Amino acid sequence: MNDVSTAQARINHAAMRLFAQKGGNQVSVSELAQAAGVARGTIYNNYPDPEQLFENIVADLASEMHARVAEAASQIADPAQAIANGIRHFVRRTHEEPDWGRFMLRFAFSNAALRGMWESQPASDLMHGLQAGRFHFKPYQGPSVLAMIGGTGVSAMLLVLEGHKTWREAGSDAAELVLRALGLDAEESRVIATGDLPPLPK
Repeated sequence: MNDVSTAQARINHAAMRLFAQKGGNQVSVSELAQAAGVARGTIYNNYPDPEQLFENIVADLASEMHARVAEAASQIADPAQAIANGIRHFVRRTHEEPDWGRFMLRFAFSNAALRGMWESQPASDLMHGLQAGRFHFKPYQGPSVLAMIGGTGVSAMLLVLEGHKTWREAGSDAAELVLRALGLDAEESRVIATGDLPPLPK
């Protein structure tokens, strides 16, 4: 990793932690620089317009996670498996990167870029599953189904952050319940939701 990408990763990590604690657009450049362990100039080099710092970082985080989940889904033929794995990837990452998880919990549904992260790949998998007869819901219910998936995933992330469940338990339970709501039977839903979860692509 080069110096620029290393610095940006440090800035993003510090920004996630501060924004999750204080809210969007409530963090100064000086405060962020101190938290990231970089000079103020490094912040400006990576994010020239400090007024857009929050939106730019949100966009970076959303596009990064979307790309990784989409790449993982592209290697899976079964849309039910893709949906289950997608949910579990979010929950596992919350365990592995708690600051990322706290940021997502705070802004997942209040920010358009992050809502798009929850909706884009699942929407594709849902339509695939509906057309293939794998899922059973009315086409007009699509937005409600996406909201259900996002809400279930975020709730599972919260269970992990608060220590109520391990990421495996919370992720598998969430995936199983979503698959059952989509029309799969209980046994198959459990098998899919508890299988090995491949690493999220880098």
